[in-house]
Amino acid sequence: MFKYIYLFVVTLSYIVATPFLLPLRFKKKYKSSIPARFFLRDNPPFTENGVHFHVCSYGEAKAIKPLVETFKDETLHFSAITATGFSVIKEYSKSIRYLPFEIFLPSWIKRQKALIVVEAELWYMLFLCSKKRGAKTFLINARVSSRSYPKYLRFKWLYKHIFANIDAVYAQSYDDAKRLVQLGAKNIHVSGNIKFLNIQKANKEYSKEYPVVVAAASTHETEEEPIVNAYLELKRVENAQLIVIPRHPERFDKVAEYLERVADKNRLSFSRFSQSGNFATDIVLVDTMGELINVYKISDIVILGGAFAEIGGHNALEAAQFGVKMISGPHYFNQVDIFNAVEGLEICESNALGEKLLNYRSLPNTKLETKASIDELVEDIRSVL
Repeated sequence: MFKYIYLFVVTLSYIVATPFLLPLRFKKKYKSSIPARFFLRDNPPFTENGVHFHVCSYGEAKAIKPLVETFKDETLHFSAITATGFSVIKEYSKSIRYLPFEIFLPSWIKRQKALIVVEAELWYMLFLCSKKRGAKTFLINARVSSRSYPKYLRFKWLYKHIFANIDAVYAQSYDDAKRLVQLGAKNIHVSGNIKFLNIQKANKEYSKEYPVVVAAASTHETEEEPIVNAYLELKRVENAQLIVIPRHPERFDKVAEYLERVADKNRLSFSRFSQSGNFATDIVLVDTMGELINVYKISDIVILGGAFAEIGGHNALEAAQFGVKMISGPHYFNQVDIFNAVEGLEICESNALGEKLLNYRSLPNTKLETKASIDELVEDIRSVL
């Protein structure tokens, strides 16, 4: 009965949302995903008897690479929700899709050997239909932050039905496991955060043009301004460079306009990396994908975004591998395990960034302490292949 009530509710939601979705499909960010997810355009079902991996976005897609390589001899299918996630799964297989909205899944899902879903992609119909058609279902790298846990508890009745269709859960930490049990999860294993197993390496060599390079990485709206103001304080006493890498590509032009105004006002040079291809100006906007790791390699100080605003933080592992001095904000509730694994990571509010940068020499260099294993998960998946 729950299945039919759920389908009725999401169908009504779909009907109500459709007029709003149609205009969005013309935006670059959603040009491919909305037609595929909500109207099944060029989005046929996978062939049967494979292993279906599902991720949300870029970070989750990158994290599963060691697992994907373990099962490269199997028929592997991949689905994603976002355009950035989709861009990564292209590297793994030709059998890739945007995951359709839930009302389409009863007819879209075909029989697979296993369904492997990453982190918090708790789609009821995805797990239900996959399990009903014979797949063993896994939720891996699962997490529920302390901040979001009360919100999950309010919908415990829903998560109970979702977890009833998940055969095995591999959690990032014991705290995550305890929260997942309260939501109805069963057969839980703690494997650590699999992002520790696939820390991306630099793939290009760029020359360092300034004595002190400050990278503002994965920044969100409201975060660039305090970072820029802190940099300007440092610039008055040091020959320092600021490299800004916004988290979302659709913000590149807006951030470029802001940085250009700041540069003109303060008589500094500014460039967009997509046009110059180098780091020869005081302020550089990196407005191309895939360069973040290479920027980390030439940086002295990394200011990691996503935690000054209440976003939940971003992956600190990639920068930490280079031993940079790193600063981030207090709102890292989605990255607790990762932040705890980075020794020397400095936490402060955005209004303290100026003081931190001016005293950057006293900041420690970061070191990594990583712990994770996929051995038990691999054996569990192999048991159904």
